Amino acid sequence: MDHSKLRVNGKRLQSTLEQMAKIGGTPGGGVQRLTLSDEDKQARDLFVKWLKEIDCEITIDEMGNIFGRKAGRNNALAPVMSGSHIDSQPKGGRFDGILGVMGALEVMRTLHENKVQTERPLIIVDWTNEEGSRFAPAMIASGVWAGVLDRDYAYGRTDLNGKKQGEELERIGYKGKAAARKWPTHAYYEYHIEQ
Repeated sequence: MDHSKLRVNGKRLQSTLEQMAKIGGTPGGGVQRLTLSDEDKQARDLFVKWLKEIDCEITIDEMGNIFGRKAGRNNALAPVMSGSHIDSQPKGGRFDGILGVMGALEVMRTLHENKVQTERPLIIVDWTNEEGSRFAPAMIASGVWAGVLDRDYAYGRTDLNGKKQGEELERIGYKGKAAARKWPTHAYYEYHIEQ
């Protein structure tokens, strides 16, 4: 097959984004899907379901970051990663963050249905609390993964109601067992829209 002819399915991507926008949808057409809320859990569950449909190996780390891995021909090579976040700002836009995850998912779906195996493994990621809207600071779980922030510090961050991030991870069932620790990465890119 001539891989230069491969194209993602724009209508499927639009449908995926619209399904996600219903979770925590606001009257003005935006979303309110704060990290580790019931809406975030619902969106995460849907994302994990979609990853399983394309046979990704799913890992959830101790910060709730979700990684979907598609094996390459040479799994000893460092992976190419792409993703963003599923959580939103309070009354955020319907494409912010989620486009970076769903865009990468659409690429993975296209490769899967065309039986394309890449040389390197591919990893799609949803970073927990990337916005920092509920638990400050922003980029907290990716910060723990990168070794910049301490895990227990992150667990102890509280929202306006005094709820702790670590406890909310447990409450929604996304406090994974894998260590939040970076691994060698060949490249990382994020498809993003500013709103």
